[in-house]
Amino acid sequence: MLRIEDVEFAYDEKSVLNKINLQINKGCHIALLGESGCGKSTLLQLIYGLYDANSGNIFWNEKPVLGPKFNLVPGVDQMKYLAQDFDLMPYITVAENIGKYLSNFNLTEKKERTIELLDLVEMTAFADVKAKYLSGGQQQRVALARVLAVEPELLLLDEPFSHIDNFRRSALRRNLFAYLKAKNITCIVATHDSIDALGFADQTIIMKDGEIVAKGESKVLYEFPENKYIASLFGEVNELLLSDFDSEIEGEDTILLYPHQLMASAQGVLDVTVKECYFKGDGYLVKAALNKKAIFFDHPLELEKGLELKLALKKYQ
Repeated sequence: MLRIEDVEFAYDEKSVLNKINLQINKGCHIALLGESGCGKSTLLQLIYGLYDANSGNIFWNEKPVLGPKFNLVPGVDQMKYLAQDFDLMPYITVAENIGKYLSNFNLTEKKERTIELLDLVEMTAFADVKAKYLSGGQQQRVALARVLAVEPELLLLDEPFSHIDNFRRSALRRNLFAYLKAKNITCIVATHDSIDALGFADQTIIMKDGEIVAKGESKVLYEFPENKYIASLFGEVNELLLSDFDSEIEGEDTILLYPHQLMASAQGVLDVTVKECYFKGDGYLVKAALNKKAIFFDHPLELEKGLELKLALKKYQ
């Protein structure tokens, strides 16, 4: 459905994307994860046809995607792209913003479609409010509904939940991705939030310095990260020497462990000293010192600063 071959792109002399190769099938949900400036947003814009690649090719249903050098109005009709700036019409209502691109041929269908999308993004109560009076999070929800008004085959989302409050983000995320799956709409999400990848993406693509450094099933990338950079995109991570666990092991071989994989245990082999405790609702994230190096682990209770204890691998207990 979407094929990207050896795509490179640069702003003036600064290289942004280098030898990008991808193939994405219909109905698949993809998360693009990576640090700021790694090229996620630029890749979405190239796929949509907002830029011309310096080299390489992008194909949509076997047809080349061409940028502004070839199209007076950039973009592909079967795609929709939601940027981080929402570009709503400020002086018309929420309902009018959503219905702007719907046909007036059947006004009953247009109204029903608008109501459906308002419900999807939980903005029904604001249908008659002008967009200029909305908060940033409310504008983002309207922008999401608007790109779905005429159902795309491919939806490109750039940080789609960044302005939305946490209490509403979870429900919106569930509703949106369930809707896309039901409609068999392919989706690529550029995000900093690992929940977008772990909870809802079929595959995750890891980017760094304009290159794809890993791709695969989200759960596999999380459970078996190839390096600390990949693991750190999913949360706090410890990089420890194998010799820390077994004195008979020599060398600098390392192991990556998330805080939930470590536990306080009298049978532990890691001697640590508690430095800080951070409450996180269901327990505490504890920062400790291991041979003058910071180490993080989860614990159900707050621990006293300076407390000395032992840590063990939770999976071995």
